[in-house]
Amino acid sequence: MPRVLVVEDDAQLVRALKINLEARTYEVEEASDAGSALQLAATRKPDVIVLDLGLPDMDGVELIKAIRGWSRVPILVLSARHLSEDKVRALDAGADDYVTKPFSMDELPARLRAATRRRQAAAEAEAPTTVTTVTTDGFTIDLVAKKVQRGTGTVRLTPTEWHLLEILVRNSGHLVSQRALLREVWGPTYQENSNYLRVYMAQLRRELEADSGHPRYLITEAGMGYRFEP
Repeated sequence: MPRVLVVEDDAQLVRALKINLEARTYEVEEASDAGSALQLAATRKPDVIVLDLGLPDMDGVELIKAIRGWSRVPILVLSARHLSEDKVRALDAGADDYVTKPFSMDELPARLRAATRRRQAAAEAEAPTTVTTVTTDGFTIDLVAKKVQRGTGTVRLTPTEWHLLEILVRNSGHLVSQRALLREVWGPTYQENSNYLRVYMAQLRRELEADSGHPRYLITEAGMGYRFEP
């Protein structure tokens, strides 16, 4: 079932949304404030987010910006604010649609479906050519099997090491920022913990590089991020 995260502090409205959306085969997660919404968005990976702008701990527009810093999940604003400037701010911040209260319970699922379809079509259009195997002079990475072969043996990587390596390999030749790597591997609450990256990159270099002190493939761009150079 598609998963919807409803971010709304009006308990009565949340109850009505939950009943109506579940009747249309949606799985519904609830958050009454921005802090809870960010945590659920990161851990539960909803297919679409419905949020009110008037939250108790953060303005909804700022919450949209925070989510857009690391996720492209469709966001539908459900708000009592009718002014065009409020709509423009929300849409410019990254919302996919804006519905004003009161609204039709029949219209809302249709807008959710439309937002999801648009995001899926955009993702498919932007998807790069699929690369399944990367071979270097020192090792071979099989992205489908999630294995690394070095010489005649298999390199044993932890799930975290593999996730980090896979992101870099899928962006071969391009700088991936420290914050982006931390968001993708550990979640948005860890995006300032650069020491995590230093430790795991050192481990990957010991496993893959002929000379971990002078890496050939796993390159550091000082103060910015890392790059896999095939």
